[in-house]
Amino acid sequence: MPGMNTGLSTNNPAIVSAFQAALLHQGLLVLLIVALVAVAWNILRSAQYRRATGGPEPVFPISFSRPEPTARRLLRVSFGLVWVLDGILQGQSLMPLGMVPQVVQPAAAGSPRWVLDLVNSGTNIWSYHPVAAAAAAVWVQVGIGVWLLAAPRGDWSRLGGLASVAWGLPVWIFGEAFGGIFAPGLSWLFGAPGAVLIYCVAGALVALPEAAWAGPRLGKAVLRVVGLFLVGMAVLQAWPGRGFWQGQAHPSVAPGSLTAMVQQMAQTPQPSFLSSWVAAFGRFDAAHGWSVNLFCVIALAVLGAGFLTARPQVARVTAVASAVFCLAVWVLVQDLGFLGGVGTDPNSMVPLALLFTAGYMAMTRAPATDDGTVVPISAPAANGSLWTRLADNPTYTFRSVAALGALGITLIGAVPMAVATIRPNADPILAQAVDGAPQAVNSPAPAFNLVDQRGARVSLASLRGKTIAFTFLDDTCTTDCPVIASEFRTADSYLGAAARHVEMVAVNANPRYLAPDYLLAFDQQEGLEHLPNWLYLTGSLPQLRRVWKSYGEEVIYLPAGAMVGHGEYAYVIDADGHTRDVLDTDPGPATNATESSFSVMLADTIKSVMAHP
Repeated sequence: MPGMNTGLSTNNPAIVSAFQAALLHQGLLVLLIVALVAVAWNILRSAQYRRATGGPEPVFPISFSRPEPTARRLLRVSFGLVWVLDGILQGQSLMPLGMVPQVVQPAAAGSPRWVLDLVNSGTNIWSYHPVAAAAAAVWVQVGIGVWLLAAPRGDWSRLGGLASVAWGLPVWIFGEAFGGIFAPGLSWLFGAPGAVLIYCVAGALVALPEAAWAGPRLGKAVLRVVGLFLVGMAVLQAWPGRGFWQGQAHPSVAPGSLTAMVQQMAQTPQPSFLSSWVAAFGRFDAAHGWSVNLFCVIALAVLGAGFLTARPQVARVTAVASAVFCLAVWVLVQDLGFLGGVGTDPNSMVPLALLFTAGYMAMTRAPATDDGTVVPISAPAANGSLWTRLADNPTYTFRSVAALGALGITLIGAVPMAVATIRPNADPILAQAVDGAPQAVNSPAPAFNLVDQRGARVSLASLRGKTIAFTFLDDTCTTDCPVIASEFRTADSYLGAAARHVEMVAVNANPRYLAPDYLLAFDQQEGLEHLPNWLYLTGSLPQLRRVWKSYGEEVIYLPAGAMVGHGEYAYVIDADGHTRDVLDTDPGPATNATESSFSVMLADTIKSVMAHP
C-alpha cells in the first residue's frame, strides 16, 4: 500500500516529541472543559437551591420512577470504560508512526485489492498527518467513553451511543480493514469480526429508545444473533485447507495458522509470566493441533446453539461457559490484545463477552411495566424553557452538563481530524523528522552566471527581486534527484498566486553531461518543462565547479562510476540576494507522505521569507 508507511523509525524523537506536545496542549483544553463543567454545575446548583428555598415551587417535580435497565447500564458503563481504555492506549508514543505499518497493514494483509485501496485511501490521512491523527484518536475515544459514562438516561445518553457508532464504523473499516473478514486467515480466535464492530453494536443498542428494553424480546434477539455468529465461526474454523487442523509436526515444517499466531504473540513485549503461558500453549498446539481445533469447533457450535435457544436456563449456562472460553482465548491466543506498544484495544473477546452478558440480562431482568412503556428516571416535562428544566431538575442538570463536557472533549479530537481530512498535503513534521528543521541563516548568496535549459543566460543578479528556491540536481540521476525535482514542483503548486514572485532554480551537478539538451530531457521526464518559473542551469565544467565550491557542494563519482554523488540541500534566497534558510533535501525513505511533507516545508519556508523580507 504505497504512501501508507513513511519508513521512519516508529520511535523517531521528532515525531514522538511533537505527539507528546500535542497531547499536552489538548490536555490543557480538556482541563479547561472540566473546569467549565464544574462552574456550570455550581451555577445551576445555586439556582436550584434558590428556587427550593426562596423562590416558587419547582415547575417539574423531581421523580425517580424506575432505574435504568440493568442490561443497558452494563453496556453503557462497560463500553464507556473500554472506549476510555482505547483512548489511553492511543496515547502510546509509538502510535503516530507505528499505527499504520504495525496495526493497519497487518490487518489488511491478504485482503482483496478493493479492500486495500479503500483502507489506503483512509489511512493516508494518518500517514500524512501522524501527530494530528494520533492525538485526535486519543481525545475522540476518551470523549466518547466519558460521554457514555456521564449520561445514563434520555437523549444525551442515546446520542452517546450514536457517537460511538459514528466513530467506530470508520475505525472498523479503515483501522481494522473490516476486522479482517475479507482476509484468508479469518477466525474467531484471532478477533473476527473486529472488536470495534462489537463496540458499534453496543452503541446502537444504547441508542435504542428505552421502550425497547421493556420485556425480554431485545435480549433474546441479541443472544440469537450472537449464537448464529458463533455457529458460523464454528463452520469457518472447521473448513479444511485453512491451516487450523495442523500444529507443527516437525521444526522444518511450516506451523499451522493457530500455532504461528500464538508463537508470534509470545514474542510480543510483555510480562514474563504471560509470555510463558502463551509460549506453552503454542507448544501444546504445535503438538496437538488437530485436537485443539476440534475442541474449538465443537465449543463454538455448542455455545452458539445454546444462545440460539434463547431459553433462560440454557442461556445462563451458555453465557458462563462462553465467558470462560473467551477468557482462555483472550489470554492464550490474543495475548490480551493491547500489549507491545501499538495495541489499540483489548481485541474481541472482552467486548463479545460483555455483549452476550448484556443480552442474557436483558432477557432475564427486563424492567417490569404496567403498560409496556418505560418512564425515564427524573424525566422533565416537555414544556418550559431549557433553563427552567435545568434549574428544577438536578438529575437532568448533571446529565446535560456532563454530556456537554464529554462532547467538548470529543470535539478536541474530532475537529483537528476533520481539518486533516480536507488537507491533501502532508504535515511538515515528517520532513523535519527525516532531515531536521530548516536552518535559518542570513548571509549574501554566492553569485553564479550560467545558462538555463534553453540556453538563456541567468545570473543571481538577474533574479534580484524574486525569492529563489535553489538546489543541485544530477540530470541523469534516477534515484533521489527525480524525487527532489518532484518536491520542488509540488512546492511551487502550494505557493498559489505567490509563485509568480518565486523562481525555482536547480544547478547541474553532473560533471560529464553538461549540455542543455540533457537538462531538457530531465525536465520532460519529471514534468517540469511547462513550469514557468523553473530554471535548470548548466555551464562549462570550470563554471560549474566554481558554483559547486561557493555553495559547499561536493560532487564526486561514486564507486565504479555508475552514479554521481553530491550534497542534497536547498537554499531559500530572498529578493535581495541573501540566503535565509538551508534545507536538507535528502528524501530519505521517499514515500508519498514524506515527499508531500518536504514540499509543504519548502513552500512554508518560501512564504515565511517573502513575508519577512
